[in-house]
Amino acid sequence: MDCLFCKIAHKEIFSHVVYEDAHVFAFLDIHPKAPGHTMVIPKVHAGTLGDLPQEEVAPLFEAVQKISKEVKKRLNADALTIGVNDGRASGQAVGHLHVHVLSRFEEDGGGSIHSIVENPSKDPLEIMQKKLYITST
Repeated sequence: MDCLFCKIAHKEIFSHVVYEDAHVFAFLDIHPKAPGHTMVIPKVHAGTLGDLPQEEVAPLFEAVQKISKEVKKRLNADALTIGVNDGRASGQAVGHLHVHVLSRFEEDGGGSIHSIVENPSKDPLEIMQKKLYITST
């Protein structure tokens, strides 16, 4: 496979590793947007969250939680922004699922998740709810 992040996870390409376990690999972004900007990836190749095998979802997000706590504590950050660009149209530049963990500080000039896009639905919320409602069975 010719996936950049698979090569990083398998240590074929150097990275500044901050965490690794049997399921997850985390490393510093080479173009950081904040101090300690960390990329958390599953070791198994998955292009998007929807492609990730169900049994790999919990280990990925458990690692994101662990790493997030440490980034905030060790960098004395005021907050964090945690995000996933899930598909090319969202800005995903590498076709391997990755979760960004960014330290945030008062007055850092960054915005919230709400500042990423401004394209609200023309449908009323009731119609959107009907389109999206998912049963638990």
